[in-house]
Amino acid sequence: MKFSLALMLGVALAVPACVTSALAADQTQSFSTSAGKVEITPIYHATAMIIAGGDTIYIDPAKPAKVEGGPKADLILITDIHGDHMDAADVTALSKDGTTVIAPAAVAATIKQAKVVGNGQTTSWKKWKITGVPMYNINHNQPSGQPYHDKGRGNGYVLNYGGKNFYFAGDTEGVPEMRALKNIDVAFIPMNLPYTMTPAEAADAVKAFKPKVAIPYHYKGQDVEVFKKALEGSGVEVRLLEWYPQ
Repeated sequence: MKFSLALMLGVALAVPACVTSALAADQTQSFSTSAGKVEITPIYHATAMIIAGGDTIYIDPAKPAKVEGGPKADLILITDIHGDHMDAADVTALSKDGTTVIAPAAVAATIKQAKVVGNGQTTSWKKWKITGVPMYNINHNQPSGQPYHDKGRGNGYVLNYGGKNFYFAGDTEGVPEMRALKNIDVAFIPMNLPYTMTPAEAADAVKAFKPKVAIPYHYKGQDVEVFKKALEGSGVEVRLLEWYPQ
């Protein structure tokens, strides 16, 4: 698993933060849509919480993020099988009667209740339209040559709500499917080596599809200021949030 590799490489993540912390609340981003407000709160690393229309949605609730004390989930989205994205115990802890879990098939092999959505597939949940986007490695691979993320295994997601498109890229490089995206309002983009891409590579990919707002996440050990500087003058607003509070 990826975190075992990370420990071997000396890039283990720092102390987790609670979803209910004051810092997390201060980091909440609010976006207006025709269906009402969407609030997105970073929790830790790749874990985020979305509140909209009275519903609570979690993206990749997994350790070392701590989700205890947060509201139960109406919807959980999981991108991949690695331990910093998929945690069966956290899915159970956040679930209640009626919780929906959406994930790629590789995740559903472990999270049995998950509804499978694959790359390029679209499903609906309440007022949300959810589309799976390929996430994979092109250049950054394991020493054996095997990609850290195989094409077709995991999903990024485009979440459409009230006419706005929110893109959570998952663990990926700037693949052609990302670069071809259209009309993205808010994009959450990873940038950490060796698993995804550098801040400069991430900025180059963002320039290709030009979201209105780009937010780095899953960036442990990287200088996100490099990403922000590379996008100066591009017309893309960069927001730097704290995904690794002490």
